[in-house]
Amino acid sequence: MKLPSAFPLSLACAVLLGVASCSSQDDSSPTPTPAPPVPPTQPAGPSQVAQWLTTPDKSALFYQRTVPLNFKAPSAQHPTIIVDTTQTYQSIDGFGYTLTGSSAMLIKQMSASARAALLKELFATDGTSIGTSYLRVSIGASDLDINVFTYDDASQPDPALAQFSIAPDKVNLIPVLKEILALNPSLKILGSPWTAPRWMKTNNSYIGGSLKPEYYAAYAQYFVKYLQAMQAEGIRLDAITLQNEPLHDGNNPSMLMSAQEQASFIRDHVGPALRAAGLATKLITYDHNLDKPEYPLTILRDPGASQYVDGSAFHLYAGDITAMTTVHNAFPSKNVYFTEQWVGGPGNFGGDLKWHVQNLMIGATRNWSRNVLEWNLAADPNYGPYTAGGCSTCLGALTISGDNVTRNTAYYTVAHAAKFVRPGSVRISTNEPGTLPNVAFKTPAGKKVLLVLNAGNATQTFAIQYRGNVATTSLDQGAVGTYVW
Repeated sequence: MKLPSAFPLSLACAVLLGVASCSSQDDSSPTPTPAPPVPPTQPAGPSQVAQWLTTPDKSALFYQRTVPLNFKAPSAQHPTIIVDTTQTYQSIDGFGYTLTGSSAMLIKQMSASARAALLKELFATDGTSIGTSYLRVSIGASDLDINVFTYDDASQPDPALAQFSIAPDKVNLIPVLKEILALNPSLKILGSPWTAPRWMKTNNSYIGGSLKPEYYAAYAQYFVKYLQAMQAEGIRLDAITLQNEPLHDGNNPSMLMSAQEQASFIRDHVGPALRAAGLATKLITYDHNLDKPEYPLTILRDPGASQYVDGSAFHLYAGDITAMTTVHNAFPSKNVYFTEQWVGGPGNFGGDLKWHVQNLMIGATRNWSRNVLEWNLAADPNYGPYTAGGCSTCLGALTISGDNVTRNTAYYTVAHAAKFVRPGSVRISTNEPGTLPNVAFKTPAGKKVLLVLNAGNATQTFAIQYRGNVATTSLDQGAVGTYVW
């Protein structure tokens, strides 16, 4: 669904300049009730509002506008986005990508200086970064690895997990994660398996098949040993899901796991095992498409399983983003997360920018998601490496060839939110006038961040209303703007 964006961005020209077809409407959002007008504050500099812009023709790529934008008393009538900090919704954990085995391998193979510069650009917390604050990793291999593996590839059943080892991850993934965590120790990490070891499965294959019930207890301990082994490397996972795309058995690797099977596995095995081990890692259910909200709902309706479950994770290869609100409304105390969406290469930059911003950055967060993760961080110019039968057209946020880096669509979609909407930010209320889908947040530092897409067919002038005053600006057709004040 997206295209490489060949912008050799040195963050000196963009990031260092400041502090950017489903309905995305949150059906449960109350009508904003603006506070009474107050006199505009005096700008600290030439502009009260920092503006960051990406256009579909790439004439601006995460570019900070220099034209002043200030709040004034209302005058001319334009479509108006009303930002209301008195109506608050979910907290935000972060925005980012999946660091696949292939992504880690490509980054690890860069020269030390190039790798350090790239990781600083992506993950530093000193204002020089695009702000990546959340990563997903695969537990064992995903289809974007050079080889398929699990952490216990014994030739015979090994229920005691005597041959368990995370050694495959010590080649690329763990060294890269350690460099990232040195830059951002508070980065959140989610782990997801693509398959259990073959000897645990009904078909003794990496592809398809299901987990044999007699190995539920062993597989629960597999998760415990994984989390403990990662902690021993200084890497703490915030959360895990129990099966990537549990209704898809055609990927390499993959495994089927029905909702009833996952409920039983959580209730009777992995939930108690994590608790007994003293692990506070969150358990997140499902991790598949939004066309099947009944899957997570089945698990959340099981009180024995639900007691261990933090929330549900979703992809959008099928279904509608508003299904996240359906699940949230059924279980408001449980969180929802958006954990994967690919960009299909070679793609179309303008069309993909619009779709991903409207449906994910705006759509998922307006529908209660605490995060948004794009698939995946990096690939080579041939979309690889990938397994035989794995995704052969998945365009990374970055295309890496040696030390050469091309920044693609997902780099910019994540940057427009991640740099400004820091972990701990809270979504606040806005309306959605006309063809201006948007979402707003209040950061822990008290800043307001508004992300807007012009989804119309012409340049659109509009007003941002805050505390009764308005700042008037415009976006070209298909352009994305982030406004911070």
